[in-house]
Amino acid sequence: MATKKEILKEMGIDVWQEKTKTKTAKATNANHNEGCTIIEEAAPVNSQDFIDLKKQVLSCALCELHKTRTNVVFGVGCERAEIMFIGEAPGANEDLQGEPFVGRAGMLLNAMLQAINLKRADVYIANILKCRPPNNRDPSPQEVKLCTPYLQQQIAIIQPKILVAVGRIAAQFLLNTVEAMGRLRGKIYQYGPRNVPLVVTYHPAYLLRSPSEKKKAYEDFLLIKKMITALPG
Repeated sequence: MATKKEILKEMGIDVWQEKTKTKTAKATNANHNEGCTIIEEAAPVNSQDFIDLKKQVLSCALCELHKTRTNVVFGVGCERAEIMFIGEAPGANEDLQGEPFVGRAGMLLNAMLQAINLKRADVYIANILKCRPPNNRDPSPQEVKLCTPYLQQQIAIIQPKILVAVGRIAAQFLLNTVEAMGRLRGKIYQYGPRNVPLVVTYHPAYLLRSPSEKKKAYEDFLLIKKMITALPG
Protein backbone atom coordinates (compact mmCIF):
# COMPACT_ATOMS: atom_id res chain seq x y z
CA MET A 1 0.00 0.00 0.00
CA ALA A 2 1.32 3.45 -0.91
CA THR A 3 2.38 5.69 1.94
CA LYS A 4 0.82 9.09 2.48
CA LYS A 5 4.07 10.68 1.31
CA GLU A 6 3.99 8.65 -1.90
CA ILE A 7 0.35 9.59 -2.51
CA LEU A 8 1.13 13.27 -2.03
CA LYS A 9 4.05 12.99 -4.42
CA GLU A 10 1.79 11.44 -7.06
CA MET A 11 -0.54 14.40 -6.58
CA GLY A 12 2.34 16.74 -7.37
CA ILE A 13 2.52 18.44 -4.00
CA ASP A 14 6.14 17.86 -3.03
CA VAL A 15 6.35 21.44 -1.75
CA TRP A 16 4.19 20.41 1.21
CA GLN A 17 6.36 17.51 2.34
CA GLU A 18 7.43 18.28 5.87
CA LYS A 19 10.80 19.92 6.32
CA THR A 20 13.06 19.68 9.36
CA LYS A 21 10.79 19.90 12.35
CA THR A 22 10.88 22.86 14.65
CA LYS A 23 8.98 23.45 17.84
CA THR A 24 5.47 24.70 17.31
CA ALA A 25 4.19 27.51 19.43
CA LYS A 26 3.24 26.40 22.93
CA ALA A 27 4.96 23.05 22.47
CA THR A 28 6.37 23.19 25.99
CA ASN A 29 3.15 24.05 27.83
CA ALA A 30 0.41 22.49 25.70
CA ASN A 31 -1.98 19.88 27.00
CA HIS A 32 -3.41 17.09 24.87
CA ASN A 33 -7.05 16.12 24.98
CA GLU A 34 -8.32 13.56 22.48
CA GLY A 35 -5.62 14.52 19.99
CA CYS A 36 -6.37 18.22 20.35
CA THR A 37 -3.49 20.53 21.21
CA ILE A 38 -4.87 23.10 23.64
CA ILE A 39 -3.35 25.83 25.75
CA GLU A 40 -3.44 25.90 29.53
CA GLU A 41 -4.65 29.51 29.56
CA ALA A 42 -7.40 28.90 26.97
CA ALA A 43 -10.95 29.64 28.08
CA PRO A 44 -13.03 26.47 28.47
CA VAL A 45 -15.50 25.77 25.72
CA ASN A 46 -19.13 25.41 26.78
CA SER A 47 -19.64 21.94 25.32
CA GLN A 48 -23.39 22.10 25.75
CA ASP A 49 -23.53 25.28 23.68
CA PHE A 50 -21.60 23.51 20.93
CA ILE A 51 -23.84 20.44 21.12
CA ASP A 52 -26.98 22.58 20.98
CA LEU A 53 -25.65 24.56 18.03
CA LYS A 54 -24.77 21.40 16.14
CA LYS A 55 -28.26 19.98 16.71
CA GLN A 56 -29.75 23.21 15.40
CA VAL A 57 -27.58 23.16 12.28
CA LEU A 58 -28.24 19.47 11.57
CA SER A 59 -31.97 20.12 11.49
CA CYS A 60 -31.76 23.45 9.65
CA ALA A 61 -34.26 24.06 6.85
CA LEU A 62 -33.90 27.83 6.50
CA CYS A 63 -32.99 27.72 2.81
CA GLU A 64 -33.63 25.44 -0.13
CA LEU A 65 -30.26 23.68 0.21
CA HIS A 66 -31.68 21.38 2.87
CA LYS A 67 -33.73 19.70 0.13
CA THR A 68 -30.70 18.66 -1.93
CA ARG A 69 -28.04 17.96 0.72
CA THR A 70 -26.90 14.48 1.63
CA ASN A 71 -25.31 15.58 4.90
CA VAL A 72 -24.94 18.78 6.84
CA VAL A 73 -21.27 19.71 7.10
CA PHE A 74 -21.05 21.35 10.51
CA GLY A 75 -17.29 21.45 11.06
CA VAL A 76 -14.49 19.33 12.46
CA GLY A 77 -11.48 19.63 14.72
CA CYS A 78 -10.45 20.94 18.10
CA GLU A 79 -13.17 22.90 19.89
CA ARG A 80 -10.50 24.88 21.73
CA ALA A 81 -8.35 25.46 18.67
CA GLU A 82 -6.21 28.56 18.41
CA ILE A 83 -6.57 28.48 14.62
CA MET A 84 -9.83 28.22 12.67
CA PHE A 85 -9.91 27.64 8.91
CA ILE A 86 -13.02 28.82 7.08
CA GLY A 87 -13.95 27.80 3.54
CA GLU A 88 -16.94 28.76 1.43
CA ALA A 89 -19.19 25.69 1.21
CA PRO A 90 -19.10 21.88 1.08
CA GLY A 91 -18.31 20.14 -2.19
CA ALA A 92 -19.46 16.73 -3.39
CA ASN A 93 -17.08 14.73 -1.18
CA GLU A 94 -17.87 16.86 1.86
CA ASP A 95 -21.59 16.45 1.28
CA LEU A 96 -21.19 12.66 1.12
CA GLN A 97 -18.99 12.38 4.21
CA GLY A 98 -20.40 15.23 6.32
CA GLU A 99 -16.91 16.66 6.92
CA PRO A 100 -15.21 19.74 5.44
CA PHE A 101 -12.12 19.52 3.27
CA VAL A 102 -11.90 15.82 2.45
CA GLY A 103 -10.77 14.00 -0.68
CA ARG A 104 -7.74 15.27 -2.59
CA ALA A 105 -8.27 18.85 -1.40
CA GLY A 106 -8.42 17.60 2.17
CA MET A 107 -5.21 15.61 1.75
CA LEU A 108 -3.49 18.71 0.45
CA LEU A 109 -4.75 20.79 3.37
CA ASN A 110 -3.44 18.14 5.77
CA ALA A 111 -0.03 18.32 4.08
CA MET A 112 -0.08 22.12 4.24
CA LEU A 113 -0.73 21.92 7.98
CA GLN A 114 2.00 19.34 8.40
CA ALA A 115 4.45 21.67 6.68
CA ILE A 116 4.12 24.04 9.66
CA ASN A 117 4.06 21.21 12.21
CA LEU A 118 0.31 21.11 12.77
CA LYS A 119 -2.18 18.26 12.56
CA ARG A 120 -5.77 18.45 11.42
CA ALA A 121 -6.81 17.71 15.00
CA ASP A 122 -4.98 20.84 16.21
CA VAL A 123 -7.22 23.26 14.30
CA TYR A 124 -10.92 23.75 13.66
CA ILE A 125 -12.24 23.65 10.10
CA ALA A 126 -15.62 24.93 8.96
CA ASN A 127 -17.39 26.54 6.03
CA ILE A 128 -19.62 29.57 5.65
CA LEU A 129 -22.39 27.36 4.28
CA LYS A 130 -23.17 24.10 6.03
CA CYS A 131 -24.88 22.51 3.01
CA ARG A 132 -23.59 21.93 -0.51
CA PRO A 133 -24.91 24.21 -3.26
CA PRO A 134 -25.98 22.08 -6.26
CA ASN A 135 -23.19 21.54 -8.82
CA ASN A 136 -20.78 23.33 -6.48
CA ARG A 137 -22.05 26.73 -7.58
CA ASP A 138 -21.12 29.82 -5.59
CA PRO A 139 -23.24 30.47 -2.49
CA SER A 140 -26.08 32.90 -3.07
CA PRO A 141 -26.32 36.09 -0.96
CA GLN A 142 -29.50 34.78 0.69
CA GLU A 143 -27.90 31.45 1.58
CA VAL A 144 -24.92 33.23 3.09
CA LYS A 145 -27.21 35.57 5.06
CA LEU A 146 -29.16 32.67 6.53
CA CYS A 147 -26.15 30.50 7.32
CA THR A 148 -23.75 33.15 8.62
CA PRO A 149 -25.17 33.18 12.19
CA TYR A 150 -24.12 29.54 12.60
CA LEU A 151 -20.54 30.36 11.65
CA GLN A 152 -20.53 33.39 13.93
CA GLN A 153 -21.69 31.23 16.82
CA GLN A 154 -18.95 28.69 16.10
CA ILE A 155 -16.35 31.46 16.20
CA ALA A 156 -17.84 32.87 19.42
CA ILE A 157 -17.76 29.47 21.16
CA ILE A 158 -14.31 28.38 19.95
CA GLN A 159 -12.74 31.84 20.34
CA PRO A 160 -9.83 31.16 17.97
CA LYS A 161 -6.80 33.43 18.13
CA ILE A 162 -6.19 33.24 14.37
CA LEU A 163 -8.67 32.93 11.51
CA VAL A 164 -7.69 31.70 8.05
CA ALA A 165 -10.00 32.45 5.12
CA VAL A 166 -9.55 29.65 2.60
CA GLY A 167 -10.33 30.69 -0.96
CA ARG A 168 -11.63 33.77 -2.70
CA ILE A 169 -15.27 33.56 -1.70
CA ALA A 170 -14.54 33.00 1.99
CA ALA A 171 -11.96 35.79 1.99
CA GLN A 172 -14.23 38.29 0.26
CA PHE A 173 -17.14 37.46 2.55
CA LEU A 174 -15.23 37.58 5.83
CA LEU A 175 -13.48 40.81 4.84
CA ASN A 176 -16.54 42.34 3.15
CA THR A 177 -14.60 43.16 0.01
CA VAL A 178 -14.48 42.40 -3.70
CA GLU A 179 -10.69 42.60 -3.91
CA ALA A 180 -8.92 39.80 -5.80
CA MET A 181 -7.04 37.07 -3.95
CA GLY A 182 -3.71 38.38 -5.17
CA ARG A 183 -4.34 41.66 -3.35
CA LEU A 184 -5.78 40.09 -0.20
CA ARG A 185 -3.18 37.48 0.68
CA GLY A 186 0.05 38.24 2.51
CA LYS A 187 -1.58 40.67 4.96
CA ILE A 188 -3.02 40.39 8.46
CA TYR A 189 -6.56 41.73 8.94
CA GLN A 190 -8.84 42.06 11.96
CA TYR A 191 -12.19 40.27 12.13
CA GLY A 192 -15.23 40.80 14.29
CA PRO A 193 -15.73 42.55 17.64
CA ARG A 194 -12.72 40.76 19.16
CA ASN A 195 -10.49 41.89 16.28
CA VAL A 196 -9.28 38.37 15.65
CA PRO A 197 -6.25 38.36 13.32
CA LEU A 198 -7.28 36.96 9.92
CA VAL A 199 -5.15 35.91 6.96
CA VAL A 200 -6.08 34.70 3.50
CA THR A 201 -4.82 31.74 1.51
CA TYR A 202 -5.76 29.82 -1.61
CA HIS A 203 -8.27 26.98 -1.51
CA PRO A 204 -6.59 23.55 -1.81
CA ALA A 205 -8.94 22.64 -4.67
CA TYR A 206 -7.67 25.70 -6.57
CA LEU A 207 -4.06 24.68 -5.88
CA LEU A 208 -4.73 21.25 -7.35
CA ARG A 209 -5.91 22.97 -10.53
CA SER A 210 -3.15 25.60 -10.45
CA PRO A 211 -0.05 23.98 -8.94
CA SER A 212 2.10 26.98 -9.89
CA GLU A 213 0.40 28.90 -7.07
CA LYS A 214 1.53 26.46 -4.37
CA LYS A 215 4.62 28.53 -3.61
CA LYS A 216 2.42 31.50 -2.72
CA ALA A 217 0.24 29.30 -0.52
CA TYR A 218 3.35 28.01 1.21
CA GLU A 219 4.29 31.61 1.96
CA ASP A 220 0.81 32.11 3.45
CA PHE A 221 1.34 29.16 5.77
CA LEU A 222 4.73 30.46 6.82
CA LEU A 223 2.94 33.68 7.80
CA ILE A 224 0.46 31.59 9.82
CA LYS A 225 3.35 29.83 11.54
CA LYS A 226 4.92 33.20 12.38
CA MET A 227 1.62 34.38 13.85
CA ILE A 228 1.35 31.23 15.98
CA THR A 229 4.85 31.77 17.33
CA ALA A 230 3.97 35.35 18.24
CA LEU A 231 0.91 34.38 20.28
CA PRO A 232 1.30 35.27 23.98
CA GLY A 233 1.71 32.63 26.65
